[in-house]
Amino acid sequence: MLVSLKKISMIYGNDNKGVMALRDINLEVKEGDFLAVSGKSGCGKSTLLNVLGVVCKPSRGTYFYNDRAVTDLNDAKRADFRCYNVGFVVQHFALIKDMTVFQSISLPLRYQGKSRKYIKERVEMLADQFDISDKLNTVSGELSGGQCQRVAIARAISGNPKLLLADEPTGALDEETGEHIINIFRKLNQGGMTIVMVTHDVDIAQQCRRQVIMKDGGICQCGK
Repeated sequence: MLVSLKKISMIYGNDNKGVMALRDINLEVKEGDFLAVSGKSGCGKSTLLNVLGVVCKPSRGTYFYNDRAVTDLNDAKRADFRCYNVGFVVQHFALIKDMTVFQSISLPLRYQGKSRKYIKERVEMLADQFDISDKLNTVSGELSGGQCQRVAIARAISGNPKLLLADEPTGALDEETGEHIINIFRKLNQGGMTIVMVTHDVDIAQQCRRQVIMKDGGICQCGK
């Protein structure tokens, strides 16, 4: 099992007066899975992704990644864990506007200490895969929304993570562009990448292999 969450709870504030964002979450994600997480705004979807990406530490419970407990890693080890194991894609791309496409995609590789030769070859390969080879020297602020999201996906997978987390990746795009982005995720999953995607779109959720519906910080429904 790639991911296993055992009774994960997240409380913002103190236990007595705090807000419970996650409530006793039990969830397993197999390697190669494509899981959609849906539910109304405020139900805990994004908090769940942040726990999976070790961005935040849960108040209670244990997170196992490849049978290794990662819940209590210190800040430095959490950063290393994210660098080598997790890729993130968010709704509004999170690209630096004056950074070129090449610089954006290469960021995880530079953090991993890869050689210049490896970085050049890897970035060029991903740019070709996502049809942005002609944009490598273009700054992100000059790209369309669809191009920005393709750059963001290329950046997220450039370091070869096993787990790709996507938070409303089509939310800022028109329907046609959004469908193109979902096709990219489908192809990545068919190639073996494990993906957990938060989405409000029922049609997109139904294209994933499994669905989880959240309500009031808990999982109220799981489906195949």
